[in-house]
Amino acid sequence: MQFKPTQIQDVLLIEPKVFGDDRGFFMETFRENVFSASGIPGPFIQENHSGSRKGVLRGLHYQIRQAQGKLVRVVAGEILDVAVDLRHSSPTFGHWVGQKLSADNKLQLWIPVGFAHGFYVLSEWAEIIYKTTDYYAPDWERILLWNDPAIGIEWPLSNGQAPILSEKDSRGKLLSEAELFD
Repeated sequence: MQFKPTQIQDVLLIEPKVFGDDRGFFMETFRENVFSASGIPGPFIQENHSGSRKGVLRGLHYQIRQAQGKLVRVVAGEILDVAVDLRHSSPTFGHWVGQKLSADNKLQLWIPVGFAHGFYVLSEWAEIIYKTTDYYAPDWERILLWNDPAIGIEWPLSNGQAPILSEKDSRGKLLSEAELFD
């Protein structure tokens, strides 16, 4: 596997080595000793699987306590995966990074603690699997508004139409109002 820094150094793009032939393919998606040596702490204690249709935007989610690092990959379709730095003391505070993840490119994204996370579905259907470093804790979940102009995420909205949001996600907070990490 190759671990490549993104525009925000702590967010890593992971490119697995894929072995393929006329039967199909094989790849390792996680190997604790390799991830640990690359600076990704463990352990991962929860795994989630999400399916969404084209135009759905989920996020931007984070937990202010029981904060989660997330290892994200796509097993069907394609998404734009986004991380926003909410670490107030970070030189990249308020910056975002986005990466297209798909079943075809087999890339993964490591999003450390201290970031809000969300994704937008580009294909007709997408399924995302992500491991987390802590359990889901709804009492500590916070939502950053997906279209906060102070952050300026360039979502590739389908035909310029508004994304499909959950009620909860549509009530996200602006960065200026959000609870932050130190």
